[in-house]
Amino acid sequence: MTADNPLLAPWTTPFGLPPFDTIRPEHFPDAFGQAMQAHLDEIAGIGADPAVPSFANTIEALQRSGRDLTRVQAVFSNLVVSQGGAALEALDRDWSPRLAQHGMRVALDPALFARVEALYARCEALGLAEDQRRLLERTHLGFIRSGAALDAAGKARMAAITERLAVLHTAFGQNVLHNEKTWSLPLAETDLDGLPDFARAGAAEAAAERGLPGYAITLARSLIEPFLTFSARRDLRQVAHAAWVARGTHPGAHDNRPLIPEILALRRERAQLLGYPGFAEFRLADSMAGSVEAAEGLLAEVWEPARRKAAAERDRLLAVARAEGLEGPLQPWDWRYYAEKVRRADYDLDETELKQYFVLENIQQAAFDTASRLFGLEFVPQPGLPAYHPDLRVYEVRDAGGHVGLFLADPYARPDKRSGAWMSSYRDQEAMDEAISPIVVNNNNFARATPTLLSFDDAETLFHEFGHALHGLLSRVRYPAQSGTSVRRDFVELPSQIYEHWIALPETLRRYARHHATGAPIPERLIERLLAARSFNQGFASVEYTGSALIDMALHRHPAPESLDIDAFERDFLARIGMPPEIGLRHRPAHFQHLFAGGGYAAGYYSYLWSEVLDADGFEAFETAGDPFEPAIAARLRQLLSAGDTRDPMQLYVAFRGRPPSTAALLRNRGLAA
Repeated sequence: MTADNPLLAPWTTPFGLPPFDTIRPEHFPDAFGQAMQAHLDEIAGIGADPAVPSFANTIEALQRSGRDLTRVQAVFSNLVVSQGGAALEALDRDWSPRLAQHGMRVALDPALFARVEALYARCEALGLAEDQRRLLERTHLGFIRSGAALDAAGKARMAAITERLAVLHTAFGQNVLHNEKTWSLPLAETDLDGLPDFARAGAAEAAAERGLPGYAITLARSLIEPFLTFSARRDLRQVAHAAWVARGTHPGAHDNRPLIPEILALRRERAQLLGYPGFAEFRLADSMAGSVEAAEGLLAEVWEPARRKAAAERDRLLAVARAEGLEGPLQPWDWRYYAEKVRRADYDLDETELKQYFVLENIQQAAFDTASRLFGLEFVPQPGLPAYHPDLRVYEVRDAGGHVGLFLADPYARPDKRSGAWMSSYRDQEAMDEAISPIVVNNNNFARATPTLLSFDDAETLFHEFGHALHGLLSRVRYPAQSGTSVRRDFVELPSQIYEHWIALPETLRRYARHHATGAPIPERLIERLLAARSFNQGFASVEYTGSALIDMALHRHPAPESLDIDAFERDFLARIGMPPEIGLRHRPAHFQHLFAGGGYAAGYYSYLWSEVLDADGFEAFETAGDPFEPAIAARLRQLLSAGDTRDPMQLYVAFRGRPPSTAALLRNRGLAA
């Protein structure tokens, strides 16, 4: 019954936070069943309305529908990746195709689409406000791209494809998680040569968490990257790197390679049903880039300069490696190790020394205080509120007008938690019928230690995800479909990537980068060397990322993906683009969760680079003003963040910047400019 199910009963938790302390996996099936039926009843009611279609009785009614399902699905999808566990994973396998099927029943409802189509045809005569007109246009486009205008056979096939993709996406993500949970490299004291104290502490914590003696390296990025950077044991680096790049490729029940051709073939078929030659063309048609050619052009603009820079970096690393006795070629498990040595030699910058000043709590506070100076926000800890895990930290967000929303921070890696870093929401902001405030969450996977020390890259990641959080928190829209991060994929990374610039400000570093033991501020010499070294190893980083974006596009443009041998394709593709063998892809296809554990970044991984054009160009406005907190520019940035999907993204950017973006700042920041 509803009264016995906390997912369906009214929530009396402060600020509308989900009652995590009472929610159990067994509550979800009943909640999904009831919420889905209620949603279908609402959709049927809209379609059967005898009144002439109007914006109020069709588009706004559609926005009001499915609220219970939205709430239940938000809690479930977040807990699956943040909390995990066998029970939630089993539910995910069971319910992901049912939820996909439900979504298609709504998207393909003929009576509902007829009303939307009729309104769209009369759009000019409706006298709509700007946000309403865009909502009508985007709603109509969403129905078209879901297949609502197809014949009966086409609709049936679209529904079947969507349901099957949901199964495959879930299986892909769970297979990667299985590899990450089950693999570890046990280490004895004698295996720790070269590892600094923070890496040893993280390895000890990981071993204890898995019930192993001594030390262990797992496939959490916050553990394996420091190990590849500092371990003097080349044999162990090779073992760890091999496990890292082999995720999703192990023959048997958790092998992702057989899933990829089917996913690609289904996406291609779906695109062709809608009249596009392939999935990449379908995806890019509704993007800021606008076409495959535009996205590939940007990647090409970066690829060759990145390869040239990486070749120069390789030669410098090899010189150091030869001096230390390395024979033969540099291998992928060597790059980070010798790059750290070169960084010490060329910039007198020691990652081990630098890391002593980046304490997790201080960097989180830096993110808060930066938002305070830019946007007038305050983050107030709420320690007594229910949490799904003891790691979770809850903050009320306020500004001069009062309550803004809730921010949840879940910083640490756990065996059942999805790897990587991400922002999501438990509730989106809207104001259609009443003011509803957002509840957003940042997940990271930092290696737990006492204290938890971050690399500078970790600190940038924290700021990146917090930029996404601000996009959700500062949303000020009327309709839920336009809220927060509900924008085009190659625009949504702008708020996160531009926010990274503030962690690299000397004034931020002086105030928040403090020694974990003494509290002393980071020395000026370290700040100078850190900033001087920011373009160091950018050839490696640019090649690693851009190669992944290029293979994403190539996979989604393949003319016959159903017959794809993914290993052979990857090997031939890397040879064709000239991928340096000592670098490799940031994400190999079999563990490329951006592409295959869901469809959000499929044929869209380029969007990080597209957004980097925007963020580099956008931050230049503050640099030109001579003040990274210049109030007028900060106010325009807040307007951009608050607008959600109420206007075209390029219009929003031009309103902020005063002109379209240029790639010059991107190439300069990456050290790739001619």
